[in-house]
Amino acid sequence: MLTEQEAISIQETLKQQVITSDHLPATIKLIAGVDVEYDKDSDTIAGAIVLLDYHTLETVEVATHCMQVPFPYIPGLFSFREMPVLLEAWKKLTTFPDLIVCDGHGIAHPRRFGLACHLGVTLDKPALGCGKTRLFGHFEAPLEERGGISPLWADDNNEHIGNVLRTQTGINPVFVSVGHKISLTTASDIVLKMCAEFRLPETTRKADQYAREALLNYKNLNE
Repeated sequence: MLTEQEAISIQETLKQQVITSDHLPATIKLIAGVDVEYDKDSDTIAGAIVLLDYHTLETVEVATHCMQVPFPYIPGLFSFREMPVLLEAWKKLTTFPDLIVCDGHGIAHPRRFGLACHLGVTLDKPALGCGKTRLFGHFEAPLEERGGISPLWADDNNEHIGNVLRTQTGINPVFVSVGHKISLTTASDIVLKMCAEFRLPETTRKADQYAREALLNYKNLNE
């Protein structure tokens, strides 16, 4: 198992490869949501990747994998807990997305290398982070209306590391950041499109559902 310092060293090396401009296909056809579910009673986790039609949001393919948690909980190194199970699920896909939406953060991270960066760089795929809560940075609340947006600034140097986006009027915002091969503006536009009805992107909602189902099925089979 990696040590904490080894994991930090990997982050510091790989973050040099992050691309923060748009390198997307001319037409996005498939968009992926990824999520990891943790069992409360054991160290088992389930990772799910769901592919949706970008325009209709219909589910095209689902891949899941269950395994033991491979890395301890250390703030700022969360991707090392979730990457292995997501990579195993990725291997089971028969088609691949044009863009990945992560339930987590990209460069809105103390070392500018959250899960969306780690997954995007490793798979060489465009990826963005859409977190439910702030991990790092400070901001002023966006307007209450859907589409309200305000910048997320880094605590250490006031770098613009993400956007705080109101996806539904009067509901808590989400935190959008670049993962890899996408600009912050495009990432924010896509998250808003994916949140037509609910606070969270449809990609995240469906991935969460499939991860929960996979974990439950795995536990039932192994009891």
